[in-house]
Amino acid sequence: MMPLPTIDPYPMPGEGDLPANRMAWTVDPDRCVLLIHDMQRYFLDAFTPEEEPVPSLLANISALRRRCAELGVPRVYTAQPGSQHPRERGLLRDLWGDGLRDDPAHTAIVEPLAPAADEPVITKWRYSAFARTDLEWRLRDSGRDQLVVCGVYAHIGVLVTACDSFMRDFETFVVGDAVADFSAAEHAMALSYAANRCAGAVGTKEVLAALSG
Repeated sequence: MMPLPTIDPYPMPGEGDLPANRMAWTVDPDRCVLLIHDMQRYFLDAFTPEEEPVPSLLANISALRRRCAELGVPRVYTAQPGSQHPRERGLLRDLWGDGLRDDPAHTAIVEPLAPAADEPVITKWRYSAFARTDLEWRLRDSGRDQLVVCGVYAHIGVLVTACDSFMRDFETFVVGDAVADFSAAEHAMALSYAANRCAGAVGTKEVLAALSG
């Protein structure tokens, strides 16, 4: 069992650092949903808040969220519950311990990204945001078939969610400079896997440009 590590600062990758994609999909504001993944205090506390990649992570997610709101693109959050019963936590407990406490100091979305009334928060139980949730129904019910993913951690929940999304036939995008991870190496690994197996690895500026048409 390993609790969250203390994450050393590392530079957020730039758009020129992103891997080449195998897919040629383009973000479409009429087709996409923005997923803001697990941006809770508990997970962000593992970083040094004033050091990269945190400032870029918050700035880039904020820019994506703001532009999506302006265009009427749905924004959906995930958040893990605190003080889970061992039956709910399942095998995650063997790897990560008890996880979050049922306390806003752990469970709250970080203040710069606090959800608005029209931004639903999905209770997330496993690495994939689709596992035991209604995320797929929300996408299909809204007539949207693209998912743009940002948040933490890139090589765990972000990547597994992207893979699961792809396997449900949603065109999926991981915003490479709007995710963060345990290390630069794991961040790069997650983007490389996504770009080659299940998603477009894209940059914030690229997504904003696509959203603007």
